[in-house]
Amino acid sequence: MKPTIWVDADACPNLIKTVLFRAAQKRQLNLRLVANQFMAVPPSKYIAAIRVGGGFDVVDDYIVQHAQAGDLVITADIPLAAEIIRLQGFALNPRGEVYSQDNIGEKLAMRNFMADMRDCGLLSGGAAAMSAKDVQNFANALDRFLAHRAS
Repeated sequence: MKPTIWVDADACPNLIKTVLFRAAQKRQLNLRLVANQFMAVPPSKYIAAIRVGGGFDVVDDYIVQHAQAGDLVITADIPLAAEIIRLQGFALNPRGEVYSQDNIGEKLAMRNFMADMRDCGLLSGGAAAMSAKDVQNFANALDRFLAHRAS
């Protein structure tokens, strides 16, 4: 059975969405983009935008409630990735990094540490801007996942 791809779409870069639109069409995969706001998606029986209410973690909660074991979630949100992995799903961030049982504990600890540093005023700023290399890394990681799981 082919996995559904769920996207934490509020923060997902448009270049990554474009890669996902092409993959969904080419491989005839269900792609579900979940966001708190309106989102334009190409007309396709495989692609759907799902708008949920505003509020903290509403998108994440929707994805967790609807994703099935074996589905893929695209997110930079490490707690969401951890929950999906716990539910026997797969998670990939928009820069092409695979979250797994082997690395998610370390990722959560580092995320919490960095949040503490920001809260104390010892750190500012965020992630670097998305580069062409990041988009290519994502496309390659998605292709590897789909080659193994969606055949």
